[in-house]
Amino acid sequence: MSDAARTLLASSAARVEQTLTNALALQPEPQEVARPSRLIEAMKYAALAGGKRLRPALMVEAAKMLGREDDGVLTAAAALECIHCYSLAHDDLPAMDDDDLRRGQPTTHIAFDEATAILAGDGLLTLAFDLIARREVSESAEVRLVLSQELARASGVGGMAGGQMLDLESEHRDRTEAEIRLLQSMKTGALIRYACRAGALLTDAPQETVDTLTRFGEVIGFAFQLADDILDVVGDAEVVGKATGKDAEMGKATLVGLLGENAARAKLADLIAEADALLAPFGERGKPLSELAHFVASRTN
Repeated sequence: MSDAARTLLASSAARVEQTLTNALALQPEPQEVARPSRLIEAMKYAALAGGKRLRPALMVEAAKMLGREDDGVLTAAAALECIHCYSLAHDDLPAMDDDDLRRGQPTTHIAFDEATAILAGDGLLTLAFDLIARREVSESAEVRLVLSQELARASGVGGMAGGQMLDLESEHRDRTEAEIRLLQSMKTGALIRYACRAGALLTDAPQETVDTLTRFGEVIGFAFQLADDILDVVGDAEVVGKATGKDAEMGKATLVGLLGENAARAKLADLIAEADALLAPFGERGKPLSELAHFVASRTN
């Protein structure tokens, strides 16, 4: 990872984690009855136990490139990270990917128990929509509504959850490149696409700019999944922070498995070249997003 990418991720991660910490206080919010301490602790464990915070970083840097950087952007970014962290807590469950490690630490259901891990995921999922609806995200109720609806669609049956279903259905079955790309664009790509698109929507950017950032998010989402699949084949489990080799063991449909590592790496390079081309019109302002794109391709964990 370049020093620039490391600095970007560390900076946005610290600010988003503080926002999450504040949102996960034990004191209930107005109209809440109470917050059970064990559930709050499990939610904190699932959301605050490290991680790159790539998705919120993409949103923060996209908004900053277009002229906005304030606490409202961090609230929106924290909402997105709640969705991501809930999905990890659920993905790790025995009924799903059955993982004992996440980010080098015991997964939520190992650290607590399965029922608590499920409820922690449920809590983070619903907290996301509490956060995205807050006035500091945007003075415009219409913008908050659009952000909420698009986050639901990126997370739900037509996005991440639907992609997880396609992924489960694809185990130990042959899949074409188009079928694999479809499931990956939903399972992994939808939230990354949303991160970049929302960064533009938060700034009331022109439609052309929103479209450019949306495409950038699609490219980076695909690149992220390709890099993740390559790491599962060649990565060191201690560096990656979770078990490797599980895609082949579970019969997962991946482009690395279909096309081979070399072809997958070539496609990854093409994607990053496209990402840079999309950012070229923004000049120096686009460099932070470019650094994050190159990090996605070269990461080791």
